[in-house]
Parts: sequence; C-alpha cells; structure tokens
Amino acid sequence: MISPGSTGPERADAIVIGAGHNGLVAANLLADAGWDVLVLEATEVPGGAVRSGEVTAPGYLSDLYSSFYPLGYASPVLRGLDLDRHGLRWRHAPDVLAHLMPDGRAAVLNRDPDATAASLEAFAPGDGGRWLTAYDEWRQVSRPMLDVVTRPFPPVRGGLDLVRRLRVGGALRLARRLVVPVRKLGDEMFTGEGGPALLAGCALHTDLSPEEAGSGVYGWLLAMLGQQVGWPVPDGGAQRITDALVARLTARGGRILYGAKVDRVLTARGRAVGVRTVGGSGWQARRAILADVPAPALYLDLVGAAALPPRLVEDLAHFRWDGSTLKVDWALSAPVPWTNRAVATAGTVHLGADLDGLTGYAADLARGLVPRDPFLLVGQMTLADPSHSPPGTESLWSYTHLPFRRTWRTEDVAAHVDRMEDVLEAAAPGFRSLVVGRHVAGPADLEDANPSLVGGALGGGTAAAYQQLFLRPIPGLGRADTPVDRLFLASASAHPGGGVHGAPGANAARAALARDRAVTGAVYHRLIDAGHRAVYR
Repeated sequence: MISPGSTGPERADAIVIGAGHNGLVAANLLADAGWDVLVLEATEVPGGAVRSGEVTAPGYLSDLYSSFYPLGYASPVLRGLDLDRHGLRWRHAPDVLAHLMPDGRAAVLNRDPDATAASLEAFAPGDGGRWLTAYDEWRQVSRPMLDVVTRPFPPVRGGLDLVRRLRVGGALRLARRLVVPVRKLGDEMFTGEGGPALLAGCALHTDLSPEEAGSGVYGWLLAMLGQQVGWPVPDGGAQRITDALVARLTARGGRILYGAKVDRVLTARGRAVGVRTVGGSGWQARRAILADVPAPALYLDLVGAAALPPRLVEDLAHFRWDGSTLKVDWALSAPVPWTNRAVATAGTVHLGADLDGLTGYAADLARGLVPRDPFLLVGQMTLADPSHSPPGTESLWSYTHLPFRRTWRTEDVAAHVDRMEDVLEAAAPGFRSLVVGRHVAGPADLEDANPSLVGGALGGGTAAAYQQLFLRPIPGLGRADTPVDRLFLASASAHPGGGVHGAPGANAARAALARDRAVTGAVYHRLIDAGHRAVYR
C-alpha cells in the first residue's frame, strides 16, 4: 500500500495505465489542464492497436492492427488535439470502399456522392437517388451525431441539438434507426442489392450479424462517414497517429515509461492512490488513475474482486468479448489483379459474401463455428498511401472474424489463412503468384503483441446493444467513473466502445477533471457514488 505523503514512490498527478491511443488521448488532455502525467506501458512501444511496421518484406510497410480511419478523421476528440502540428497528414484512395458480390458485380462508394449514386443506380433504378437522399439526411445530423458518439453518457448537448434539428418526430425516427438491424435498414432504404451490401459490409466491421438489433447504426454511420470524409489513412502509416500523440504529450511535459506492466491498483479507504508494477515498484497518483485496459483486466486483475461491490463482480461474469480476429499482411510484387477493375481503385474492399452470405457467416460465428466461406475486409494500403511499398507493388492486408476463443491450434489458423487466400484468388486470379512475403497474426499473436486484444478481440467487448451506452461494460452509468474513487476506465471497454476516435480516453480525462474540481468535485463524486450504490447494492 502506498501511503499519502510517502517520499519513496515516484509521484504524478495522474497515472495512465497503457499507452494505447485512448490512454495517450487521456494523458494529453490532462497535460493540457496542467497536470503532471505519467503513462505506464507494459510493452516496449506505444500505440496499442495503432501501430505500423515492416513485417512482410523489406520496404513493405504494414499497419499492424487498425488501418483506415473514418472515425479518427471525423472525431471531434482527435481534431481538437491539432495532431497535424505534430506531423499527422491524411491520404485517400481514389475510391473509399468497394463491396464485391459473389457474382462479380461491385457496389463502389466514392467521396463524390454522384459517383456513389451512379454505382448503386446500376443495381436498381432509383437507388442512386435514394443514396443521395440518405446522405442529405445524414448531413443534417452528422455534427450532433458525432457529439453524441464521442461525449460521455448521457449525451445531453448532442441529444438536445438533434431534437432541435429534427423536432420530436424526426428524433423518434432517428432513435428507431439506432436499433434497427442492418438488413431491415437496407430493405427500407434501397430496392437493389448494392446499397444494402454497402451498409451490411460496414456493419460487419463489428461482431454483429445483419439481423441483430443495433447493426444498422454501425453500417449507416461508417457508410455515411465514408461519403462525407472518406476512409483516410495517415501518410506514412497508422504509426503516425501514435507518433503525433506521443510528441504532443512529451511537448507538454508528459512522461511515458515502457516495460512497466501494472499488476495492481492500490487503494485506501475506497480511493485509488497508486499502482504497483511487476517487480514491486510503486507509483503514487495524487489526483487520478486512468486505465486504458479492458474492463475485466481492470476490475478483476488490477483492482481485485475484494475491493469491489459483489454485484459488479457478478455482472462481469456476463461481460461478452467481441469475436477473435485473424489478420494477414502480404507483400505483392504488383497490384492485386482484380477481375472486376472497379475494385482496383478502392482503398477498402469487402469480399466473399452478399447480404445472405453475411448472414450465414455471422450465424457460423454465433454458433462457435469457423466459417468455411470467410468474409474478408481487405486493405490496399499502397493504393491509399504509396509510401507503404516500392513503386508498382502493393502492401495488402486482410482480416476476418472468428468465434471468440483464447486458444487456437496452429493448424486451424493456417487452414483458415488458406481459405482467405482462396477467396482472394477467386476474385483476383493470379493473386498468389504475386506474393513475395506474408505475415500471419492469429488471435494469440495479436494478444501477445498487445495484451488488450484479448483472444484477438479488437473492440474491447461486443458491440451488441445489451453492452452499449449505460450498459457498457456492464449495467451501470455508462461513464468512465468506477466504484473506486478517482479510478477511471479509459479503454474501448467503456462507452462508446471500439474504434480509433479517442472518445473513451477523452471521457475518462473529463471525468477525472470533474472529480478534481475544488468546489464541485465533491458534489460530482457524491452523485456518481449514489448512482453506483443504486446499481450495485
């Protein structure tokens, strides 16, 4: 136990556990407020799932985890940090997204709305106009919607703005859209197959099925952001986001210590006062501790069940992870030889299934089965940013979802990589002959490199409606605050969840600042504590 006033351990106003992008966002905002901030990172590098490296062949750069960033580009949180002053620049592929159907047709999303409309019009007369109407509706609500997504729950300011813009009837219709399944949404918006495929493919970036409540809002959000701002990539790779966050933090006096794995949050009289790292070193936090780690790791491993309300511990037994992930990077000697050349100009390609195929794929995952016909999300990185590989070549990646498991046999992962390459070869004959290097990251590999990617789960927990908003990560207030005073959850396990947008980190920083205010902080704490007592008693 660290006792207040001790002269032994190193001290900081705030200790941030984890140098993932959310932890770095939180640290930056606290440093902006004049706090002395120390980030403790378990691995030897910052960034978490926002990193790049040469893993396939010399001269070929791969984004090791996340890649295209519509939410990151549009996020009010990241925009507010002015990361361009620290070297972050964005690039776009000629087309944003292509969904390649099994019959060879492709629905293509381009940043020019008329070009997208023309692609969808080829699937059904009138669908182009329907897309333009949907986009006009999105533009009316995009700013408050992003505010709702990235602010703490309940999102009062953004919610009031939406009601003001849409009036009561429009707000109720929007509320319905937030829970409708993406299959139903596609049926209501379009008559052909192209529009619904674009929406459903975007929704399948999460672990939801096309028939699951809430899947529609993910498909709608990502597709509309693609139309509005594109799906850009950082010039020079995903690592540039992390580099900019680190540079900004250190310029403001923040510190990062690598190879410092926290194994305990230390508490006294119900308050977080410090942390202990593996090896026994102690670190004292004068004002707050913010944890960019998954919720089960924070509560059960770092805090411990004995220091928590029993009901909270019981609820954590029902916490659900999102699916495991298998990611493959390839170094290609030439661009992908797509049969349908409309796909050759899209930064992101959805491949291997139409809407019914996506339903079957998701059903296999729900039953714990490895899909025989995997749905692939493919990134043509050199197309989007030529710095990823030598001229005339391509740095390509693809990932697909698997049922959530903590352990996988090597031969099962290898067999599924073969299936992935079969899908690519069918859509681009000659693909395999272009491969000059390959890197496979199965679920265990992802977790080994980034302990927060438990079982290869990328989202910090399922995106299902029963684990969102005030139910994330478990039933409670849906905020960064925890039942331990001055301890805050700053990871994707907190509202609003996964994605590179920085909102969980920003929300945790805001909560820490609110708790620390001289006059209102005590009132804030009493309100939060009363809410937790009501939920967990």
